[in-house]
Amino acid sequence: MKKTHIQKPANIKRRGFLKISGMAGAGFSLAAYLPAQHLKAAEANSSGQLELNAFVEVGTDGAISLYAHTPEKGQGIKTSLPMVIAEELGASWDDVTVIRAPMNEARYGQQRAGGSTSTPREFDPMRRAGAAARVMFVAAAAKRMSVDPALLYTENSFVIHRENGSSIPFADLAIDAAMESLPDVDTLIFKDRADYKIIGTHIGDVDNLTIVTGGDSLYGSDVKLADMLYAVYEKCPATYGRAVSANLDQIRSLPGIVDAFIVKGNDNVGELLDGVAIVARSTWQAFKAKRQLEVQWDISLASKDNDEEFFAQAQALANADWPEQNQNTSKGAVEDQYADQFTEVVESTYQFPYLAHACMEPMNCTAHYHRDNNSLDIWAPTRQPGIALNSMESVFGIPKEQVTLHQMRMGGSFGRRRFQDYSCEATAIAMRFDVPVKLLWTREDDIAHDQYRPGGVYAFKGAVSREGRLVAMQNHLIGPSVRGVATNGTRLGNSEFPALNVDHYRAATTLIDTNTPSGSWRAPGSNATGWAVQSFLAEMAHAAERDYLDMLIELMGEPRWFEEGSTGSLNTGRAVDIIKLAAERSGWGKALPEGHGMGLAFHFSHAGHVAEVAEVSVDTNRKVTIHKVTAAVDIGPIINMSGALKQIEGGILDGISSMRELEITMREGVVQQNNFHQYNILRMKEAATEIDAHFIQSDNHPTGLGEPCLPPLAPAVCNAIFAATGHRIRSLPISKDGFTV
Repeated sequence: MKKTHIQKPANIKRRGFLKISGMAGAGFSLAAYLPAQHLKAAEANSSGQLELNAFVEVGTDGAISLYAHTPEKGQGIKTSLPMVIAEELGASWDDVTVIRAPMNEARYGQQRAGGSTSTPREFDPMRRAGAAARVMFVAAAAKRMSVDPALLYTENSFVIHRENGSSIPFADLAIDAAMESLPDVDTLIFKDRADYKIIGTHIGDVDNLTIVTGGDSLYGSDVKLADMLYAVYEKCPATYGRAVSANLDQIRSLPGIVDAFIVKGNDNVGELLDGVAIVARSTWQAFKAKRQLEVQWDISLASKDNDEEFFAQAQALANADWPEQNQNTSKGAVEDQYADQFTEVVESTYQFPYLAHACMEPMNCTAHYHRDNNSLDIWAPTRQPGIALNSMESVFGIPKEQVTLHQMRMGGSFGRRRFQDYSCEATAIAMRFDVPVKLLWTREDDIAHDQYRPGGVYAFKGAVSREGRLVAMQNHLIGPSVRGVATNGTRLGNSEFPALNVDHYRAATTLIDTNTPSGSWRAPGSNATGWAVQSFLAEMAHAAERDYLDMLIELMGEPRWFEEGSTGSLNTGRAVDIIKLAAERSGWGKALPEGHGMGLAFHFSHAGHVAEVAEVSVDTNRKVTIHKVTAAVDIGPIINMSGALKQIEGGILDGISSMRELEITMREGVVQQNNFHQYNILRMKEAATEIDAHFIQSDNHPTGLGEPCLPPLAPAVCNAIFAATGHRIRSLPISKDGFTV
């Protein structure tokens, strides 16, 4: 019977036997042997577990513990990276238990997640961890069998003789393997893909049972500690407003309330803004008291943002002359192509809204401050533990070395949990108490005080020759900065498709200063760029009376890397292959009933080549039914097929949700949406779209999938709506044009 994989408390033996640390993020340093007397102590321990390196422990009972060090936010990395270790080790997955590694970058290397970077960054280091342990087992077995190590291999937690089939289980070799010399990292040889037994298979998330049954405290919201208090935090509805006074005495008199007080912040929206804290004996008591809180705010320096005014200004800039002063990319002679009497020129603007992250688990953090030695324990669901530690030091004067960060699984992030406002708020409150304090945001807090995907406008102009070839294009992005600093979501890279594919091309970015917090949102930058660019290119193909599939393939040209050998570069051959695959599997060009249409989109982002085809129908009331989305993906070899399919399905549904009717609006700096009745994300009963995913498992280095699967969805659907109705959608959400999904 297959062993159930659940998280268990770390019981670490033989610490320090092998230090594995990242060398410039590219490899391992293997050093620091443990003296033999320490090994004897480990051998005598009842658990019998011995550490071969920082990521691998094998017990004399055959149990294999693999450490997952990268933050888990639903992307499946806690499962997929240990799969890589197990593959190279030659372990049976049935013998594996995955343990969340403690926060220790000196030992484990970088411990952060985001931007679909975990897989490409950690794939080779995890292979090295597994291969190094395998070499040690093989060396121990070779001595036991008196044979050349070259005659041995590992599989299913055994070391096996290639010629006579004799074998020794890992359990019997655990102590001997741990005593072997550490292999030189440069001598490690990895498995051929053809020999993979674990990588590429369907393996369920190692936390699934705990998640479903509500077992151990995986999530920050689940943390329960002795004598713990519960807190809420009220901030000014208009960002940067400052607390002057509140009805604190009344709040303190309510049942279960321990204290209520004003917290002065550092005016950094990513760390600590002014607010009023309420601390209670239970979450419910804190929430009830918060409803009765009355605060006087000083809004003289608070945000006065109005989204209608912002978009009016952005549209005016879009309609103005080309902003030479803001140009960041230029090649060829764009204006000459527009002036050519044999070209057709098309101009359009595309507008996209602010969006909230709406993570299923609202922001939360538990903190326990120890005033006797100025140290701190925090249980933080953060994808950037290093930033959290820096904030504890810079905001509160607690040295990073004095902070123990307990990394919690996150109930979604999509960029939101990079910021540390919730961690700083929890710490500011906890520093007044001698017991742990758990801070919980309400859903209203979560939407009203998000770090939003910024809205903006793309102004395009392009020219096609009379042969229907795209000869020139310009892209002007108008978006917000926040207090004079460009946001993570307002960016237009110099290599953003099709900048490298068009002979005559230019791009510019103009920023409008705002005070509305904004930053990374799933596929930062690309989430809006993919929709706008792919919609406009399809518009250009229509003007040229060409099938967009043909124009897109033509635009790619000959197979090539734009940056030779870089997985971060667009590869036109890979792009064409997945575009053709999506078209083939979707039945592109097939006859459709009246009112039906198909739309195609491709986008390269976060090192992933993804094409999607949407098939929709639109009735006379503009009700859109998305019947099917076909996705074709090349991110190199898939580690966990189960996780990859979940990412594709989740990204497509997320894309559908965000394009329907979602938007964040502001009046006098106050966000107008405060819960799901106003920010109507896709419900389970509405997620009836058939999703058909296909992978080209190329020989390229594996890359991430959380980001690149989202950007092609909105343009594919919008292009399909145009095919069905003749109506071009140039503003999101599509409800602005009277469409519903």
